[in-house]
Amino acid sequence: MNQFKKAVRLVFSASLLLALAFVLAGCAGAGGQNDAQPEPEQKAQPVEVRVASMKGPTSMGMVAFMDEAKAGEVENDYKFSIVGTADEIVPNIVKGDFDIALVPANMASVLYKKTEGGVAVVDINTLGVLSVVTGDRSVASFSDLAGRTVYLTGKGTTPEYVMNHLLSAAGIADSVTLEYKSEAPEVVAVLAADPMAVGVLPEPFVTAACAKNEQLSAVIGLTQVWDEIAGDSGSQLVTGVTVVRREFADEHPDAVKEFLACHAESAKAVTSDPAAWAQAVVDAGIVDSAPVAERAIPGCNIVCLTGDDMKAALSGYLTVLHAADPASVGGGLPADDFYLMDVEG
Repeated sequence: MNQFKKAVRLVFSASLLLALAFVLAGCAGAGGQNDAQPEPEQKAQPVEVRVASMKGPTSMGMVAFMDEAKAGEVENDYKFSIVGTADEIVPNIVKGDFDIALVPANMASVLYKKTEGGVAVVDINTLGVLSVVTGDRSVASFSDLAGRTVYLTGKGTTPEYVMNHLLSAAGIADSVTLEYKSEAPEVVAVLAADPMAVGVLPEPFVTAACAKNEQLSAVIGLTQVWDEIAGDSGSQLVTGVTVVRREFADEHPDAVKEFLACHAESAKAVTSDPAAWAQAVVDAGIVDSAPVAERAIPGCNIVCLTGDDMKAALSGYLTVLHAADPASVGGGLPADDFYLMDVEG
């Protein structure tokens, strides 16, 4: 009998323990503390991000971002440097003095080769900015350049390779004379002296030339000519891209994501309302006149292309340059790891 009572007590005690376990589980499920819940994800600590860009269209799309960073409305500490030439950026990227840089598209490939894959491209910031400018109203399409002399800059560099590619594709290469000047203002001077002359200029020189002489206008955009030739290949005429040091991207992926998100929003803001941001372009030292900036922005093809669109556009462009002069892209086309595809802003 004692053994029976003992057994009953054991069963009763076990029942109480089991009931208590259910009660505690119910409390935890109803919002009580639960030590098994995962810890909240730790937020990345802010870091300094050193960004370099060049005066011109590649920096125009950044001005809203610069204002936002200056106001302290971003997570990280951005230090922006706007310089005159790519030569002021390249050695500092190689040395690690800049983390992110907006550079000419072919220069990104050269940097990739020079650093043995130490940089990667994260976006295209500017598509083509070259236009045919003239006061001759008989020039209405690219094929109308046949039999004419065209003044431009960039002998032995990308403008020459682009023009030769387009003229060849249009079947008029043998009938067009290309006369090179050392700087864009020299082409502007030719057009000012003879509005019937034909020139190829980049923005903002297109806008400046047309502002000085009402007879002149941008009659043909080379970006559109390229698109017609490229068809559905995805290749596009590219002016500027954004590169990041691979080491920085690996160590601070959240900073790169924020940069891309802010860059995309900035480019959208500037292009959707040029009047609102023209003075900011002047304040950044990119151009001298707000009216010129306002008129130039729509022709600058400011974008923020990433992922597959970026790769298709840029790889097609670099292929054309490589065919013209392998040295222009660093001696060879970059490998797939040149394109940083898995970054989402």
